[in-house]
Amino acid sequence: MRLPRASGILLHPTSLPGPHGSGDLGPAAYHFVDWLVAAGQKLWQILPLAGVGPGNSPYMSRSAFAGNVLLIDLADLRERGWLDDDDLAGAPGGNPHAVDFGAVVAWRHERLARAAARFAADAAAAEQQADFAAFCREHADWLDNHALFMTLAEEHPACEWSDWPVPLAQREPAALAAAAARHAARVAMHKFCQWRFFRQWHKLKRYANERGVGIVGDAPIFIAYHSAEVWARPELFELDALGKPSVVAGVPPDAFSATGQLWGNPLYRWPAHAKEGFAWWVQRVRRTFELVDMVRIDHFRGFAAYWEIPAGQPDATAGRWVPAPGRELFEAIERELGALRIIAEDLGVITPDVVALREACGFPGMRILQFAFGGSSGNAYLPHNHEPATVVYTGTHDNDTSRGWWERGATEAERHHLRELLATEGREVHWDLIRAAMASVADTAIVPMQDVLGLASEARMNFPGQGDGWWRWRFSWQQVRPEHASRLAHLARLFRRDGTPMQG
Repeated sequence: MRLPRASGILLHPTSLPGPHGSGDLGPAAYHFVDWLVAAGQKLWQILPLAGVGPGNSPYMSRSAFAGNVLLIDLADLRERGWLDDDDLAGAPGGNPHAVDFGAVVAWRHERLARAAARFAADAAAAEQQADFAAFCREHADWLDNHALFMTLAEEHPACEWSDWPVPLAQREPAALAAAAARHAARVAMHKFCQWRFFRQWHKLKRYANERGVGIVGDAPIFIAYHSAEVWARPELFELDALGKPSVVAGVPPDAFSATGQLWGNPLYRWPAHAKEGFAWWVQRVRRTFELVDMVRIDHFRGFAAYWEIPAGQPDATAGRWVPAPGRELFEAIERELGALRIIAEDLGVITPDVVALREACGFPGMRILQFAFGGSSGNAYLPHNHEPATVVYTGTHDNDTSRGWWERGATEAERHHLRELLATEGREVHWDLIRAAMASVADTAIVPMQDVLGLASEARMNFPGQGDGWWRWRFSWQQVRPEHASRLAHLARLFRRDGTPMQG
């Protein structure tokens, strides 16, 4: 699949400015879309929209379908009469450049609970009540399980679902019905939060699309063990008789880690998925594309073969490669949904079977410029070795910022190679890399917002393999100067990423 020649910015909504402790879907998100338009950018890439999990990671959510309720614009709930000014006073977040998840999660959840209770008692909200009921019907295939799971997880906060009382862990119908009735108000609250998230997100997406900005989403290949989907469909995952993972996901040792990475996600029981025609995956991809225009699939190589680690291992060294369904899976999805606008995250240990799968599917891969300047002139990440059907990044959320990489991570050999290749002294290395990305023949160029702002390592979003202290970065509008948009717009025009057609 060839993508239109375009460029965009990588920024997760939690990193937006805002008055309530973390970025959300409020006015700052709309202002950011306007800024993208002024900067000549056609794409806004985000991280997974699901709720945060352990370590505040959006890649370890408790649901593969639900949205992140921390992103709900609380001011919108105030305008609808379900919160008041006093409710929104005293929001946490003394540091405008970092999310304090411990404080923000509790504070926002309390406000959402108040809003849900007032909505339920609002006799004047008949139209909204009808819309809420319609949303619940439309999304019942995942929403009912999600709302009950979240409620039960709150009731049993110290354990995973397999350690809940046996009737609940094994989903005995009578026990589930009794729990749903006992916690009806709380279940309704979780459904209310999803309703508001989806309605607010679709409004924002429509605003962006109407202004020529497409949304690039992100879908993790694996999901968290302590999640609604694993609880609801344990037969689709490699679990033992007690419902515990028998094997877990990760990646093997490499140049970056002598012990690999032990992610701990449960692995899919692929024969069970195949027996159902991969219906669970079809539904997951369908729901994802209801939220975004294009999606990056994280750890694409896991669809060719995945690293299987016995449960209980201290690290990833004891794993083995196990074949995955590959093309069979994507053919099943395409039969149901048609051609897929997917970007394959093909980083890490990439073997010929992974390349063959990506090419057979017609998905563009990724090229990271921070990986380009070591090794030989044949390095696939070097700008002169790019191919059109790829997406080039200066760096991703897992990299240091370009300035941080240049100052702290790059070797002197890499610095010399970059200076020589890009004819620069590296005084503004972030703009050197942005220009190289824009000039690339790659159809799509994506730049993290940190690189546009020229920020150092303190603005890094994530560090793979480190469980705590990440995903917190935010920016403020005071950091954004007029030349940031004008320089991007100039490069977009110069390298035909602004929608200008190619001349014959």
